[in-house]
Amino acid sequence: MRIENKQLYDFIKDSDLIRIGDLDAAYAKSQEEKRRLGEILTEKNLISEVKLRELCAYILGVPFVDLSKEIIEPDILQMVPEPIAKKYKIVAFEKNGQELKVAMLNPEDIQTIDFIKKKTGLRIIICLTSEESIDIILKQYEKSLKAEFGDIIEKNSTEVGEEGEEDLEKVAQGLPIIRIVDTLIKHAILQGASDIHIEPDEVEVRVRYRIDGILHDAMTLPRQVKDGIIARIKVLSNLKLDEHRIPQDGRFKIEKEDLKISFRVSILPIFDGEKIVMRLLDETSKGLTLEKMGLTGNALEIVHRQIKKPNGMILVTGPTGSGKTTTLYTVMDLLNTPEVNISTVEDPVEYRMNRVNQTQIHTKVGLTFAAGLRSLLRQDPDIIMVGEIRDQETLEMAIHAALTGHLVLSTLHTNSAAATLPRIVDMGAEPFMVASTVNVIIAQRLVRKLCSDCKKSYKLTEKDLDSLDKNYDMKSLLAIVKNNDISKGFVKEKFLWKDITFHKANGCEQCGGEGYKGRSGIYEVLEVDNEIEKMISQNSSTEDLENKAKSKGMLTMVEDGFVKAVAGITSIEEILRVTKE
Repeated sequence: MRIENKQLYDFIKDSDLIRIGDLDAAYAKSQEEKRRLGEILTEKNLISEVKLRELCAYILGVPFVDLSKEIIEPDILQMVPEPIAKKYKIVAFEKNGQELKVAMLNPEDIQTIDFIKKKTGLRIIICLTSEESIDIILKQYEKSLKAEFGDIIEKNSTEVGEEGEEDLEKVAQGLPIIRIVDTLIKHAILQGASDIHIEPDEVEVRVRYRIDGILHDAMTLPRQVKDGIIARIKVLSNLKLDEHRIPQDGRFKIEKEDLKISFRVSILPIFDGEKIVMRLLDETSKGLTLEKMGLTGNALEIVHRQIKKPNGMILVTGPTGSGKTTTLYTVMDLLNTPEVNISTVEDPVEYRMNRVNQTQIHTKVGLTFAAGLRSLLRQDPDIIMVGEIRDQETLEMAIHAALTGHLVLSTLHTNSAAATLPRIVDMGAEPFMVASTVNVIIAQRLVRKLCSDCKKSYKLTEKDLDSLDKNYDMKSLLAIVKNNDISKGFVKEKFLWKDITFHKANGCEQCGGEGYKGRSGIYEVLEVDNEIEKMISQNSSTEDLENKAKSKGMLTMVEDGFVKAVAGITSIEEILRVTKE
């Protein structure tokens, strides 16, 4: 059942799927390196993995199935044991009488097919599928959180309760508590949560996950497991078990197979015990790009142009949880080459980065942002990242660093890009110094992306438009939407707002009923050119600075949001939710 390189080459050549020059070059490389032709074609992005597998299925005469949106019945799924499914990338997905359909990546694996045939006593029908389909189905082996917890609590909660508070360490190392905490963490990872909140109250312990920026109830646990869970997480994070009166911060890491997740733990005393919040940081996630984060068009060009400058300041602004640190890390990733020395002062260090010297501040021992920055300047850095500019001293040090030939990246809490400049002056910086050091300001918010499987289309009514008109200049917004590269494909020149199709959240199994899946940024990017420089030196107001930047093509966050809503990426409701001041 193996497809030889020549066979695949001939088939693709006849079907005109790839330019003949590219195909010949890939074929020559496959012969020279003794590798599969398909592997080289996908590597060079000449063909998608799904398309290649469809072709292979056609050549082999076996069906191709796309299971990426399928939910398999548990009893059929379990016909192939989970360890076998994971190791050999094979899953059962349909049973008709005495026939069992299995989807796999390697139809030459006769041994595994024979094993399943003997185990089930059924006739096996082989189908080819994609890597993505297999990964999605493998996740379905996981029990639901409630089902899994039902088992654990039923079997173990009384056992946990009997231990009481006598020996916290013994409870923390006990099997029931380990299983409870492991399960909580496993399901948070499966659901793509960014934070886990464990909140004890008078009668129970409430567990919540933050998914795509919104908190969701995940589980309530009996109160008797409270002390054990807190103790277990303290043990994992190397914190003091017998300290219940003061806040504690720690971290731990989980590494297995292709997973590497770092947990930042914060424990705070509350009236009914101690509340735990764990921030999940996925260290295996493939490098983000500014494009993937939602920066587009002119704004993207400005950021790429400004980060290539050898000195000056790049400021990212927005409220807590708006993705500022992620933007800075992405910029550092782009700049991280062997020729430059990148050093950071952070509180806390969020992600570990190779070849970046990261310093965690400790205010108790006098290592503040300003003190850390002062010491960094003696370490011969090219690029400096300051986690946050909180006070005048840190601001002055950052400006000094930018003036003396360093590129400084940092964050501030302001509502818009233009409001950042007067804010820096209010913090005590001289206007002419701000004008000559700040290169670009990126203001941002995070919006949830609509689930592509279930989003529902609709058009604005007169009532909707009247409501929007009260808060936004809808006439100028329409002109922006018509001229923007992202949205103009969805809008004809003669269209009015009532003619444009928007989408709203609906909810399906793929997105967990939320209607949203994943997040994207909305941005405003203010480039400090000669005219803006002059205005800063003259202490111009936020409004004047914003109007000048808009006249030069800057989109505000609301405008960028409407462009993305017209393009079907997010909903108007999301834009209103994150931009209301």
